Amino acid sequence: MAKHNRFHTLLMASCACAALSACGADDIASPGTGGNVIINPTPTPTPTPTPTPTAITAAAGCPTIADPKGLADEGTISGSNGDTWRVCTLPSIIAKSITLPKIAGLVYQIKGRVDVGCDSGFAAPTTSAPLTSSTVGCTAANGFSLTGGQLTADTNVTLTIDPGVVLYGGTGTSWLAVNRGNKINAVGTASLPIVFTSRDNLNGNTTENSIGQWGGVVLLGRARTTDCNSGSVAADTCERQTEGSADPATFGGRDDAYNAGTMKYVQIRYSGYVLGANTELQALTGEGIGSGTTLDYIQSFNSSDDGAEFFGGTVRMKHYIAAGADDDSLDADTGIQGRFQYVLLVQRPGQGDALMEIDSNGLESDTPRQNTIVANFTALQPNVSSNNEANDQASILNRGNSDLTLVNGIVATPNNECVRLHGTGTASTRATLTARSVLLQCNATKFIGSGSGSTAYTAADVASLFTGNNNNVSYTSSLSAVFINGTNETTGVTATDAKTLDAFFDTTTYVGAVKDANDTWFAGWTCNSAFAPFDNTSTARRACTSVPL
Repeated sequence: MAKHNRFHTLLMASCACAALSACGADDIASPGTGGNVIINPTPTPTPTPTPTPTAITAAAGCPTIADPKGLADEGTISGSNGDTWRVCTLPSIIAKSITLPKIAGLVYQIKGRVDVGCDSGFAAPTTSAPLTSSTVGCTAANGFSLTGGQLTADTNVTLTIDPGVVLYGGTGTSWLAVNRGNKINAVGTASLPIVFTSRDNLNGNTTENSIGQWGGVVLLGRARTTDCNSGSVAADTCERQTEGSADPATFGGRDDAYNAGTMKYVQIRYSGYVLGANTELQALTGEGIGSGTTLDYIQSFNSSDDGAEFFGGTVRMKHYIAAGADDDSLDADTGIQGRFQYVLLVQRPGQGDALMEIDSNGLESDTPRQNTIVANFTALQPNVSSNNEANDQASILNRGNSDLTLVNGIVATPNNECVRLHGTGTASTRATLTARSVLLQCNATKFIGSGSGSTAYTAADVASLFTGNNNNVSYTSSLSAVFINGTNETTGVTATDAKTLDAFFDTTTYVGAVKDANDTWFAGWTCNSAFAPFDNTSTARRACTSVPL
């Protein structure tokens, strides 16, 4: 067939040449039904190649900060694309409020544990009730004001991080601890997010499956918690230690409005290093933080443990994205009073455990009783052949002394069970679950009930909780671009006004985290991966395996 076509083409070309040779200069044929003869056709445009990112050049030196120990200039670090950065290492204890400015070609290193101020205790110390801080190194020699070796007031240190700043964990056990009586002010913008990442990410040595390369960010507060390491729930003196921390990192108190600061437009990548036996940090860990703390537009990418985990406290959070967590995407524990809206949870294919785990460590009689509401969420496996539930056995696990309300949600995990409810304790204290305007796409089993004795749930018990209240357990995903609502999400159920449940929530007219193609709250400030492309128009610098300019 190829030879025949070639001969036919040559024959037609010969005829055309003969016809043209019979015409003189003044004998150009008039246009007719056959169209014009184009002697020099416009060539088809060559596709524009993806530009190579401009190389980053190291800054000349480190800026001056207010902390007396200053920043340590540790030379430069090299990455891919010919990038080099000046490395400015934070002091191990930040004793004075400082600002980290964005400077071209400069990154800040978190080397080992970095404490923001001293732990000032269960309540702010006073002259009549001074405190010997439990934070190692909180001494006058390190720049702290003490009276007789004791704190008589909160240290009130604020770590301010400017938009576009990049910080990295220099070692596997590097983590940032914002102690009680101190704050973080990490406020990026939609175009200049703040990025916490790993050394390997800077070096160009991370992949789509890299995890656990440094610790993470830990906020410690004075809101109530349960499952005490010291004190007691009954006496309202409960305190806990950060899981796996070799030195004290204590949280808990009575201030449910506690303000640990603000984090907004922040990425936390490749976190979750093991600090102790069976204990790992998350990208973001909130411990006893109160309703005065602002968490908005936070992305966790490829944490080796949970995307974010909260121990106690009165947590208020909007616009949270967890992509690629190796354990749970959202984990809430030990008496938390949590409110979450616009929650987008995406698992790595074949990796991870529950998309949500709601638990109180089996302490059914402890108060405050956990009460968590998650509104406008999309929880999914982008690879429909994946089965990721692992130990939790379902995409959402609720157990212990936990009250969970799911509203305006989508669970699209077609190869997993959707919900497991585990009852323990007495009939009056076991876990409870309320679902309103929730779409479920799961395997044939859908629901799991479990527990012990007379308080155990059956699968039929769990299924009954999704009967009525405008839920749809026969939903089939029509999500586009991985997580954007399509026809079945728009028409599947009528949304519930979440503001009737708590004033923190916005009123919405849709279910899921992303209303439609015009809703782009997730784009621009996030990093992209192959399984979760949050901004397919962005440059190579927006890939999670790369580092932004």
